[in-house]
Amino acid sequence: MEDFGIYAVFGVNGPPQRLLSPEGSCRVCVGVPPSVRQVVLFSSGPWGQRVCVNAELNDAHRFPITIGKLTPYNKCLSWEQWEEETWTDSVTLDVTLEGGNLVKADWSKPEIMSVKEYTPKGIVAPLAAREIKGKKRDRESEEDCDENKTTATGELENICPNGGVEKTTPLRKARGQSKRAQKLFSSGADATKIKGTANGAGEAQGIVGRTQSAARTKSRQAKTPTQPSPLVSPSGRWGQTLCPIDAQTAILIGGQGARMQFCKDPMWKLCTEDMSWVAAETLAEGPTPETRIGHTAVYDPDSRRIFVFGGSKNKKWFNDVHILDTRSWKWTMVEAQGKVPPLAYHSCSMFRGELFVLGGVFPCPNPEPDGCSDSLYIFDPNLSIWYQPIVTGNKPSPRSGHSACVMQQMKIYVFGGWDTPVCYNDMYMLDLGLMEFSAVKTSGKAPSPRSWHGSAVLSDTKFLIHGGYNGNNALTDAFVFDIDTNSWTKVTLPQLSLPRAGHSIVTMETDALFKEDGDVDMDAGSIGRNLLVFGGGDNERNFYSDLTTVAVEDLLAAV
Repeated sequence: MEDFGIYAVFGVNGPPQRLLSPEGSCRVCVGVPPSVRQVVLFSSGPWGQRVCVNAELNDAHRFPITIGKLTPYNKCLSWEQWEEETWTDSVTLDVTLEGGNLVKADWSKPEIMSVKEYTPKGIVAPLAAREIKGKKRDRESEEDCDENKTTATGELENICPNGGVEKTTPLRKARGQSKRAQKLFSSGADATKIKGTANGAGEAQGIVGRTQSAARTKSRQAKTPTQPSPLVSPSGRWGQTLCPIDAQTAILIGGQGARMQFCKDPMWKLCTEDMSWVAAETLAEGPTPETRIGHTAVYDPDSRRIFVFGGSKNKKWFNDVHILDTRSWKWTMVEAQGKVPPLAYHSCSMFRGELFVLGGVFPCPNPEPDGCSDSLYIFDPNLSIWYQPIVTGNKPSPRSGHSACVMQQMKIYVFGGWDTPVCYNDMYMLDLGLMEFSAVKTSGKAPSPRSWHGSAVLSDTKFLIHGGYNGNNALTDAFVFDIDTNSWTKVTLPQLSLPRAGHSIVTMETDALFKEDGDVDMDAGSIGRNLLVFGGGDNERNFYSDLTTVAVEDLLAAV
């Protein structure tokens, strides 16, 4: 008999406890003891035909606090209470196996068990899942009294990294969208009140972040979980990266969706031949990066590797470098020399095989965000070392959420960003030969101040700026900058009319040409260069999962 099992350790002193075994249920729900502040989940034994194990830490209302996934290549997960602001004493761990032979139990009836807690004398015994549900009604009356109170807590770093109270904007109800859905950039006090849940992809206009109201949640009876339908495209999100690796393939990594929940489907592969998506998290070997937002992912065509750096997840900040080799489809984590701070919402540009990281938010003191960086760090993959170059000239002020475009393999153009409460629309250029910064004096109608906008190189002399967030609203406008004339030109296209921030924009050479209605013309017979826009949010609690295409030729013709 195979010795495969899923184990959990509750607390630093607890022994491993078996949750799933070949003879048992494919799903289990465990009540986490109130005294436990750390949970470790891991697998042991051969996986065989098993695909993955989905894990959720849920609150008393069965809303996910955090999620994770075990795979044959990522066999351990850990959570700590200080990382998750909504972790209370009434927490359950739901563990579900996909694939293999553990199917004796009905998916709609997970096994409910309590933890055999190993604790010193005098510690409160663990609460089983049923006991936790029984306390729900007592907690609801308290929540009703507290729901309209405004707290004095700080901002959530992965919503507005630098804090500051946002000016409230009216809600626009989109078709198929609840008014109670979460806002993209809201204060921490408001964000913690949201009680919605996210749907799968395929909503009208690509919006998937539909949520339920708190009142409806409290009045309904607890529902037994059912087997989720597999997604055929990414869920709605913002703060992700979309990284082209060849003429027909791009890799989507990370992101955050409705109710500040990190996406359960953090990695996808896009095929531009037929514009189809393939879930890619279990395709690659090695330790996958922890789900995050505000990170960067850049591709080196010479080594055919993707470099993922930084980002944040709740109060956890990253300065790690993960590398995905697209030839072997294997992840590795770099043990780099040198010093680089944990950063999120920075820019990262690839130049001659090195990563140029500029700006971003950093925690000081850890884990609270404190202002922005104005430093330039370079990572050398050949030596696995970080270093700070000597840079002269007039460098940009500290900022995050800005964009950086490498032009003609000679210069990096930095635009916008913010350092609360100031939003920028200035332009700086870094000469990569002289390592000298200079402010760019521009002409024409410039974009208004913004951060978290999208940018993409259109030609040797032009790049695009689209959307973003100005401190109050997500923006819809688009501008093209010409580096020969240092001039801005506003462009108007129906495909770029939705308000978006935190979205991804890339340009790709594709075999398919796109019609005005968005359909793919597979018989065009020629290669077209297209702009691909994915995801983002509108600051009215809508998160997008659509993939919008614009012919680069049409964009340049509009200039």
